[in-house]
Amino acid sequence: MVEITELDQKTDQLISEWEKRRYIPKEGEPELPPQLSELASKPTEEVMADLNRLPLFMTELDESDGAGGENLHVEALKALAYEGEPDEIATNFKNQGNDCYKAKQYKNAVEYYTKGLEVGCNVDEINATLYLNRAACNLELKNYRRCINDAKECLKIQPKNVKALFRAAKAFLAIEKYDEAEQILQYASSLDNTSPAFKSLNKQLEDRRRLLRELEEKKRMEEEAEERKKNNLKQAMVLRNYLNLSSAEPAELPAGTQIHLEDPEDIETQLIIPTMVLYPTTDEFDFVNEVSELSTPGELIELVMDRPDSYFEDPKHKNFRQMEAYMETESGGLIKAGKKVPFNTILSAASPRVPLFDDVMRIYFVPKADSKTWISKWSKEAALKKRR
Repeated sequence: MVEITELDQKTDQLISEWEKRRYIPKEGEPELPPQLSELASKPTEEVMADLNRLPLFMTELDESDGAGGENLHVEALKALAYEGEPDEIATNFKNQGNDCYKAKQYKNAVEYYTKGLEVGCNVDEINATLYLNRAACNLELKNYRRCINDAKECLKIQPKNVKALFRAAKAFLAIEKYDEAEQILQYASSLDNTSPAFKSLNKQLEDRRRLLRELEEKKRMEEEAEERKKNNLKQAMVLRNYLNLSSAEPAELPAGTQIHLEDPEDIETQLIIPTMVLYPTTDEFDFVNEVSELSTPGELIELVMDRPDSYFEDPKHKNFRQMEAYMETESGGLIKAGKKVPFNTILSAASPRVPLFDDVMRIYFVPKADSKTWISKWSKEAALKKRR
């Protein structure tokens, strides 16, 4: 943005200077020649546009002649680039590409090297250099596949070109093709085993592979730990005689929420169970991420009913201060859960069996005043249909 502003300022200064110096003949003074008279009569902006069509004065590329035709000056310069023998033309493009490369104009350099190859000069040395240099540009541009392809084309012509080998190896390393990079480096070392560049690249390869091994080992250990946690959890469920059923529509658990042992490595530590608390008389529910198997329904009621007075002033919650707890059985029926009975005692009982559903504990809290009516409407068949 700063460069554009400076260019605009310079353009304005040039226009101002033109206005000051434009020749306007006074009485008795000679008229300008027809060509200059025509120029003097034009608006300043039009004069500047005409000047911009001349290569010497161009501030931006303008390939038109101002009347819908080609800019002959530009076309003439383009034609000059293709004058001479094919090897001379290719060399000229190579040199222009080199200039762009030195100025870090890598995309422009690629264009020049490509034009040089398109000439088809059939001089191996020139073509090998064009491929080699274009590979260098593509490496800088992170066009690694193109870099590799250019390096290969160079090596077809000059199989022992160590620069091409270096660039191909570096590109393979960048795209994590370590075996390919190693093969190239081994071959390069057989040609030149003293190059600091190849030694540095070899060290990078060794470092990458060491890091990869460390990451793979870490991943393996994490997978083993995860598998061990799963096995410990299964053993803990069997040891406690807990039953886990699948339902047709499992509850969507918050991210990271799952049944687990307090210490995943110790099956005798307490189980922590995600719990769905349902209020069937109002079609509401709460989800408690972690409930200890050693806690009781009464403690859970205290937890979820720890609410402001305004909650109980709502007509639909007026009876919620006195709640009873019910849990579903394996056969689709209900049991009334004692408020002081730990959940592990309820879940491990041989009869009636109270299961978990999809690794989630399900409990119904019903106002005491409404419990008889709600129980009378409970349907075993409907409950069983919700299971798989």
